[in-house]
Amino acid sequence: MDNQTTATYFVLLGFSYNPPVQIFLFLIFFFMYAATLLGNIVIIAVVVTSDQLQSPMYFFLSHLSFLDICFSSVTLPKLLVNLCSRPTISYNGCIAQMFSSILLACTEAFILTAMAFDRYTAICKPLQYVQIMNRVFCRCLVGGAWVIGTVQTLVNSLPILKLTFCGSNIIRHFSCEHPSLLALSCTETFPNVVTFFISFFIVGSSSFLVILFSYIHIVSTVLKMQSTETKKKTFSTCSAHLIVVVLYYGTGCFRYMRPNSVSSAILDEIFSIHYSISTPMLNPIIYSFKTKEIKGRLKKLMGFK
Repeated sequence: MDNQTTATYFVLLGFSYNPPVQIFLFLIFFFMYAATLLGNIVIIAVVVTSDQLQSPMYFFLSHLSFLDICFSSVTLPKLLVNLCSRPTISYNGCIAQMFSSILLACTEAFILTAMAFDRYTAICKPLQYVQIMNRVFCRCLVGGAWVIGTVQTLVNSLPILKLTFCGSNIIRHFSCEHPSLLALSCTETFPNVVTFFISFFIVGSSSFLVILFSYIHIVSTVLKMQSTETKKKTFSTCSAHLIVVVLYYGTGCFRYMRPNSVSSAILDEIFSIHYSISTPMLNPIIYSFKTKEIKGRLKKLMGFK
């Protein structure tokens, strides 16, 4: 692109291979998207239609499934289109994709935090659980997650609109993400980088510390239990959420918080695929296998005795 013009579109070269490989990737990602939609819709349907699954735990789980559907829909449909045609995206489309990704990623982090607090309250404060985790408070936690996600998104997205993209318009990634856009700007981006890392650290660390605090107390409480069967049941209840947290935070932090010295286009793609595509697909599978109530309801719906 001419160095004196402003980019009106970007070229996404995340998966720039020969046609047979692109067809194979299209089939893989199409299957992953279909599995994500099917799995999360089933989880939402199971929770909504079951009177036995109306507790706060499943209230948060249904919202997590909704977020996973939205999160995967931000990147996968456009990725599938790009694998079949010229991999381009308009400037406005790129900004919208980045805005949505930050919003949904941050909101999902705090929904996972709310789920951890719910487990902490249920196990460590069982006598006060009903009073603490009432319907109004649960809705406030979900609303707060969206508010924090929106603030985080505006803080990092609005400064992007002031940048000028007058050089290369090639993004060596399969989607528009904050670091990828900053790398293409021909204006000073240091304030954007500082703002992003500070806001990401504050939001990410506060969410993670609440989860860590919750599980430290959960483990401490479980170890004091006398019954081995009760210990197994309690750990089983928490294991699904803990697996999802490790997958989500592990890959997300490596993608955004590592230094540029270990940056790699291939690593960026691998970890972005994992937290934005694989994790939304795996979440309903993990909860279906690890949560007894979900598993039982699914068997009942499918006619198994």
